[in-house]
Formats: sequence, C-alpha cells, structure tokens
Amino acid sequence: MRKMRIKYSRGINTVRRKQGGDGMTYFDELQITIVATDDYIAKVFRMYFLGHGNVNIHRGIFEELTADCLVSPANSFGLMDGGMDVAITAYFGDQLQERVQQRIIDEYSGEQPVGTSFIIETNNESIPYLAHTPTMRVPANINGTDNVYLATKATLEEVKREGIKSLILPAFGAGAGQVNPQEVARQTAVALNTVKNHAKEIDWEYALFRSRLIRGN
Repeated sequence: MRKMRIKYSRGINTVRRKQGGDGMTYFDELQITIVATDDYIAKVFRMYFLGHGNVNIHRGIFEELTADCLVSPANSFGLMDGGMDVAITAYFGDQLQERVQQRIIDEYSGEQPVGTSFIIETNNESIPYLAHTPTMRVPANINGTDNVYLATKATLEEVKREGIKSLILPAFGAGAGQVNPQEVARQTAVALNTVKNHAKEIDWEYALFRSRLIRGN
C-alpha cells in the first residue's frame, strides 16, 4: 500500500472574544490530517475546516499515511479490540496494546479518564508515536456530550508538550460513539480554536462564553 505524506500551507487566525491569536503559534505549524472513512464525514470536516491551511481531510484510512503521531480514539482501559483500534493493533502489533495498558496501570490506576492523552512509541518508522486518547470509558453512545471536544483538546495539548510536528487524527466519536459527523467536526474545530487562541484572562463572562461555545448554543 502506497504511503502518502500530505503537504500543507499555513493558515487560520480565528480570534475569539477574550482569547489570543496574534502571530504564528505551534498550532499553525502542526500538520494535521483528519481521517474520514466515508464521503459524508469528509464533506462535513472540509466544511468546518475550510480556511485551516494546516489541516487536511483524508478520505481513506490511516494505513495510507505517514506522520509523527497517530491518535487512537480509545476507551479508558486501553482495550484495543474494537473500531479503529482493531486496525491500529493489526498495524502495530499486540505489543502496543500491552504497553498502552501498562502505562494506564502505572499512571492512571488502571483507568485513563476522558479528557487526558498520553504519547507512546510504536516501534514503527512510518508512524513512530501513538497518542492514546479515550473518548469514552467503555464503548457507548456519547452523543449529547462534549467528549469529542475534550478528547481533541487533550490530544492537541499533549502533542504540543511532546513536540509532535505532524498528526493523524480520527473523527472522534463518529463510530461506536454514534455522534453525528457534523457535531464531531464542530467540536473538533472548537477544540483546535481553543488551544490555538487560548485565554489571556479568565472571568465568569469568559467561562460562560466558553461553555455556550462548546455546547453549540
């Protein structure tokens, strides 16, 4: 299977009230490929990320790509035997799941919360790192929650800490989570804008504005 490395241009400078946005940031430089497994998911993500020059929507599967880091749309226990995680385990081998679970035991007392992410080596040259990011405790319908936002935000903050330069991101929650792809794309875009244009000051006006923005009302 031929590998593809997507080339990008820089873009996006969305400024929200009480948020930053001056000049180039890490998140302008980070090259993000969002994997869309069907045409509708690809369409809605392209709509929400129109003008985001460093974000590419790939209609296909992650195995066709190379990048520094792949994101696993995980559960809290590192059980990688369903959904996209089946393909991740097949691609990297059982050793990755074993090391992910040991990390969860060591660092999270056996249960990694939604809203956290950690990066682990894959022992694979094409995609050397995996970001393990739970979207749910166990496979369940997460429609009506902000789990997609929390997972995306946690991932982006973690890859920044680790200095990742290119990222393959799934459509969090669009599979087992049963979240409408339009809501998945919206929450993903809100998370990217949040970390890119982070708060410069915090008060109740800002907190309520953020809450309404995340809920989409």
